[in-house]
Amino acid sequence: MQHSAHASSGSGLTAPLPDMNLLPALDALLRAGSVAGAAAELNVSPSAMSRTLGRLRRVVGDPLLVPSGRGLTLTPRAREMQPRVQAALAGAVAALRPPADVELSSLRREFRIRANDGVALSLGAPLLELVTREAPGVRLRLLPEGEEDPADLRTHVDLDVGELPDPLPHDVRASTLREHRMVAVARARAEFAGAPLTPERFAALPHITVTRRGRAHSVVDEHLAGLGLRRDVLATAPTFGAACFFVLRTDALALVPAEVAREAARWMPLAVLEIPLDLPGFSSGQAWHVRLDTDPAHRWLRGALARVAEGVRRDLEN
Repeated sequence: MQHSAHASSGSGLTAPLPDMNLLPALDALLRAGSVAGAAAELNVSPSAMSRTLGRLRRVVGDPLLVPSGRGLTLTPRAREMQPRVQAALAGAVAALRPPADVELSSLRREFRIRANDGVALSLGAPLLELVTREAPGVRLRLLPEGEEDPADLRTHVDLDVGELPDPLPHDVRASTLREHRMVAVARARAEFAGAPLTPERFAALPHITVTRRGRAHSVVDEHLAGLGLRRDVLATAPTFGAACFFVLRTDALALVPAEVAREAARWMPLAVLEIPLDLPGFSSGQAWHVRLDTDPAHRWLRGALARVAEGVRRDLEN
């Protein structure tokens, strides 16, 4: 422990701090009740420990150890101090020690995760399954996307999952989860659902686009324009889940991430079709505030989400 002449302004203390290196010696002296015993415990010479005892007597304003027969005994002040000294030393050691591994079976924690519905649809269920199995005391609160302000990670959002802004604030950490590609979904009984789409057929069909701001134009239109084609956007949907429901009663296509399409097709009569355009992919990640970087429980949550994302990726490749 390093000596500090004055307490910091945020500590609530204004008086000068003593040399905190004296604390382990004081603890050893009070427990051993002798200079020789404390010296042996701390692996220093008896003369060095005797000098340290002299310093402690001046700092504390009490002799601490006084002669008693052939040995030494603790003064009343020393006996009164002993449990507080032990607690202070234990607290200091714990504060400076790297965090221990979390005991998942007894963990009680609530995590607030902000994610769009694509993340919730593809990763939500397997993440809940994993959490229930490994840490049954953990509760997840999935928050909808809003303005996606990374500053929210400093206050009420524990983890931001999805397409992350670039650059991120200096106090936000992030890791990539996986790469994504878009596919088309249509109702399974649509007459065009049984054959691969050509660019011309793709453009001729009505489209459902997903946008929270109601914008019908996207990179898809730019690629079609390069081929001299144009599509008709029948409707916009605020979420990928809503778009999947929309196509169930129309002969329209909805463009969604491949993992969302796969999950939706498990429960809905949907056909999944490849998009006949060379559309760019996109990546998703998870972001968190630096204050949670070494938190064992949060570190486990990040690892759990990464494992789930990897499992979804493997499923898509099979």
